[in-house]
Amino acid sequence: MRNWSERYFQWLRLLEFEHLADRVVFADYLAEVTAAGERVKRLEAALGQCAETSPQGVLIRALQAFRGIGFLSAVTIVAEVGSLRRFRAAPQLMAYAGVVPSEASSGSKQHRGPITKSGNSLLRHVLGEAAHHARHPPRVSPTLQQRQKHVPREVVDLAWRAQVRLHHRYRHLAGRIGVHKTLTAVGRELAGFVWALSQLLEEVSPAAA
Repeated sequence: MRNWSERYFQWLRLLEFEHLADRVVFADYLAEVTAAGERVKRLEAALGQCAETSPQGVLIRALQAFRGIGFLSAVTIVAEVGSLRRFRAAPQLMAYAGVVPSEASSGSKQHRGPITKSGNSLLRHVLGEAAHHARHPPRVSPTLQQRQKHVPREVVDLAWRAQVRLHHRYRHLAGRIGVHKTLTAVGRELAGFVWALSQLLEEVSPAAA
């Protein structure tokens, strides 16, 4: 049973306690959690309305064509990045997210170290969370299919190429450099696909990118 699912809440409501103090405290805790959940739902609904009327609405919908990028992730990317047009190349967006390797030079030698983490931490977090989906073979779930309904065919094709590429990348790297570094590498490539999406939208929907 998944925590905080509706089934889980039903189970919680059936719990019984011998002492009145326990019942009072538990009821208060449950009420707080329920109220917080309702507040999140209200805010998400309001955010959805704002996104529909936003100049970035087309981009928000297009981002959700990618596996691992739902509505909140798409809104976060747009809110943190602003206009993707300001990045002339994919590496600039990767650097902005702080997912590019650090470099140290000594004479003619260059050493590539851990990622810089000097960029936008929220954007880096969203890319990292989405990268986890690359562990699984490419597929279009019913939920993803629903999200892809109202975006151009070219965007859906790009999202599929991203799935195939990122899954291959994950399988190729995970056994060599470990899961943590692999997820970082996959997140970096996903940033590249996000940038490519902005270029594609310039062609199929110029007002959106």
